[in-house]
Amino acid sequence: MSEAPEADGSLGPLDVRRVMEALPHRYPMLLVDRVERLTRDVSITAVKAVTINEPFFQGHFPGRPIMPGVLIVEALAQAAGVLAVESLALAGSGKLVYFMAIDGAKFRLPVEPGCLLTLEVAFVQKRASVCKFAGRATVDGKLAAEANFTAMIADPPVA
Repeated sequence: MSEAPEADGSLGPLDVRRVMEALPHRYPMLLVDRVERLTRDVSITAVKAVTINEPFFQGHFPGRPIMPGVLIVEALAQAAGVLAVESLALAGSGKLVYFMAIDGAKFRLPVEPGCLLTLEVAFVQKRASVCKFAGRATVDGKLAAEANFTAMIADPPVA
């Protein structure tokens, strides 16, 4: 696992432990298994290994398991969260990345068990507290889903 950034600010690959340092999500809601490449302030390429053991396949759909589109968008958002945390040096700060808006979501290809879902997310706009992203999810190089979304960086809610 490469931890030291390259000259262009790139990191990768990053394993699931590093992903969990950046995100508060845990099973069954952690939808990023690995980061292949992350270029701070620019983009991330991550993967989600889709297996039949995913709990949502029990009901979506029996006899024809398909990953729900909203979870594909959530996986893109989690990849964006890792990108934001690494780019803004937020690891260990307790800050969370919250969805604010999803625009132009389109679903092109069913994602089934056995697929390796590649998550490609790029910054469209980056500010200290609000970031905009463009995301694409592919399977074997074919577009499965795409969306633009906005996220807010904030403190976690007070318990």
